[in-house]
Amino acid sequence: MRLIFFVASLSTCFGFAPTSMQPPSCRTIAIDNATPLHLSNQPDDSSAPRKSGFEGNQREPTSADIAVIDDMITKLSDAKPYELPNAVSRAIRVVSSPQFFLRIAERADEAKDEFEKEKLAAFADNLVNTIQAVVSMTEDSLDERAKDVERVVKAASEPDSGEFLVPLSKERVDAMRSTVEELDEADLNEGFLSTVDSWMNKAHQDGMDGMVTIMQKSLQIYAGTVISRARIQLQANVGAAIAGEDQAAADAAATAAKEESENAASALFEKILHIDTDEWDMEIRKRMEAEDVSKDALISEVQKTMEGVILGLENGSMAQRVQAEYLRELVTRIEAV
Repeated sequence: MRLIFFVASLSTCFGFAPTSMQPPSCRTIAIDNATPLHLSNQPDDSSAPRKSGFEGNQREPTSADIAVIDDMITKLSDAKPYELPNAVSRAIRVVSSPQFFLRIAERADEAKDEFEKEKLAAFADNLVNTIQAVVSMTEDSLDERAKDVERVVKAASEPDSGEFLVPLSKERVDAMRSTVEELDEADLNEGFLSTVDSWMNKAHQDGMDGMVTIMQKSLQIYAGTVISRARIQLQANVGAAIAGEDQAAADAAATAAKEESENAASALFEKILHIDTDEWDMEIRKRMEAEDVSKDALISEVQKTMEGVILGLENGSMAQRVQAEYLRELVTRIEAV
């Protein structure tokens, strides 16, 4: 059954605009059952407290998370003062979290060297000031990213009526994908993801399960788009390095890389990145049955991308978490075929 709801003004009706701009209410029609938050089809527990839409923000830090935080603390505390703002802006969600500052305090308490204690205390003070400066500087950038996200979400609405029909039709998903692909690489940054996260959180709070589905689809399209771009650039960089050419030659080769695939598994993987996640199983099964691609070869392509692209992203960043979750789900789907 399709869920249908209409909005007159996207930003204000969903409550994503400042409070002073919000209308008294929004008209919602035929809200359906809750939709799963992530890429898998497992039921979503609607009774659980709603916080962030990203998996990494929904739980207490594990030992692996603490290891990542420790690595970031060590690197940032050793960074030059002029390097700190850029590093903080790339991982603002992690370094501004209570867990991050608690870990700094724990390490300071555990340190036996007085110099190390003072170093960590000074780092905490510098970090607070840097975060305040970065947040202030990025407010305008976040406003721009909000406009980008609004364009993507508007593409999901029916062009004639302005209604959102969930599940989304192929035409609407394709329209969303085209809108994302029109955005520059620099626009698909942490600010873009932070906006999607906050809108998804607001949709959960307001019981707008259909809008959660649309925001989820936005994340899936984002992940496929940026991973595809990164794969192409990585292939071009490797080719240029082997040939002894410079970065300019690598950039020129990136366009040519779009036209080529190393093998059938690479070609299938690239196609998967550009189709709806609902079509993954059918496409994978079709190619497996035709014996064009083996399961092991396709998983190997995904793993190479994890190693060459995802692991190269800022540790703990939203981009890394979203893209890693996307590829983990793809591996699960491949293994299940």
